Amino acid sequence: MRDSQGLIDPEALLVTAAQMGLIEQELFAHGFPVAALMEKVAGKISQRLRELLPPGQKIGLLVGPGHNGADTLVVARELWQKGYFLIIHHPFRSAKELTLAHKTYAHYLGIPEVENLQELNTCDVLIDGLFGFGLERELAPELVDLINTVNGWQKPVISIDLPSGLHTDTGQPQPVAIRAQRTLCLGLWKLGLLQDVSQEYVGILERIDFDIPAPAICKILGTAPALTRLTPRAMIQALPMPRPTVIHKYQCGHLLLVCGSRSYPGAAVLAALGARASGVGMLTIAVPASIKDIITLEVPEAILIPCPETAEGAIADLPGELTAYDFIAIGPGLTRAAQRMVQTLCSTHLPILCDADALNILAPWSGKRPGFTLLTPHAGEFHRLFPQFNLSNRLEAAQQAAQIAQAVILLKGARTIVTTPDGRTAINPDSTPGLARGGSGDVLTGLLGGLLAQGVKQGRDLVALTQAGVWWHAQTGLWLAQQEGELSVHPQRVAQHLGQALVQICEKFRDETVPFLIRF
Repeated sequence: MRDSQGLIDPEALLVTAAQMGLIEQELFAHGFPVAALMEKVAGKISQRLRELLPPGQKIGLLVGPGHNGADTLVVARELWQKGYFLIIHHPFRSAKELTLAHKTYAHYLGIPEVENLQELNTCDVLIDGLFGFGLERELAPELVDLINTVNGWQKPVISIDLPSGLHTDTGQPQPVAIRAQRTLCLGLWKLGLLQDVSQEYVGILERIDFDIPAPAICKILGTAPALTRLTPRAMIQALPMPRPTVIHKYQCGHLLLVCGSRSYPGAAVLAALGARASGVGMLTIAVPASIKDIITLEVPEAILIPCPETAEGAIADLPGELTAYDFIAIGPGLTRAAQRMVQTLCSTHLPILCDADALNILAPWSGKRPGFTLLTPHAGEFHRLFPQFNLSNRLEAAQQAAQIAQAVILLKGARTIVTTPDGRTAINPDSTPGLARGGSGDVLTGLLGGLLAQGVKQGRDLVALTQAGVWWHAQTGLWLAQQEGELSVHPQRVAQHLGQALVQICEKFRDETVPFLIRF
């Protein structure tokens, strides 16, 4: 995630609870008082809440026993002094010393505190400050009841740092969690906020930056953080654009796309349209001879290889030499009847992407193949490939699979994970459920294949290009959903609008400033 100057955007950093705790301890050990950090953080939270909440609303605050609760009480003080009407609920018999001090001052100011949770049901909005990062154990029964009651009210809730009840790292509810409308993450992004399982709890995510100094981050995360979050800045930089003024098609990569069957000609069309949008210089498509004309009509510029077919209408064999291609993408629409051809291709040394039925044919995965390998499973395909790994923790399972297979694993989901054999892992933070449709993955396969063919030819970082392709595909889905609604995000529309969406997305992010960059 570093640029050519060795700078990194804090928006790209993801931390575990242990790492965030060590970063804070580093600050405290070098003379930054806990109370001073709390004042700074709470001041920034208060400023954001004043932007979000118009005066006149009645605000209820759920106050925890630790420093997250203390932050919430400082926020209460700041909002009260700006004329907001508040009530506090602190459902704990004990609390940390600093939390109790802020509670005492809140009483002095006259901020009402109520013992009966039901009195918060009269509020217009709730601020959840029960727990911040570090929650790793199951909640007590009385807190489970409290959270279930609050969720049952279906009121707008803004959570500070994480929705209370979520495990900081896995995103799993313990066993329940606040369903927030918005979460204000403090300092650096917490891993649990970007897990698939947490998405129904976190709402709109924002990061409240409080200027963590670079030395503290570097000491704990190292000079090359292994866990990152995809950002527009880094992804746009990774894409092969703009092109040099003088360039020819063979310098822009040659992709062989192996796809389709008599039963699934549309999958080949969608993958071809995705590859076209990537800007790849040359596109060759190998399909069963019986569907050749369908592909030609849709992608007339492609070179077509009509392949001999099995009795089921799948590719039986791939004629000709493979030396002309920079990259091979196989899988969309093949059916499992293409087994012999897939196994032959995977035994070569050429860089390859395997998706869909190519993955099913290769399952369960055994051993390392020669050459760069990218596997792009959804959850079902992942389970067939790597039945030994439990997807209850998607990130850990993907990392283990990448290490065992010595391949790059792209685990699809609401928050897609890209991880490498050496543990370098990135999560795509934004997508749309509109992409949850048959054919979306075919478009992604073609797009990635085209980008990686360019990457091989031009000596680019193939992992960074994989991440950029995932981000571009998801951003196009989001752009279409905003333009036309989620139900209009069908694969053909995504493929047709990849280029237009990228132009709009680049324009949108060009004017966004990065608060500060860390020099590693």
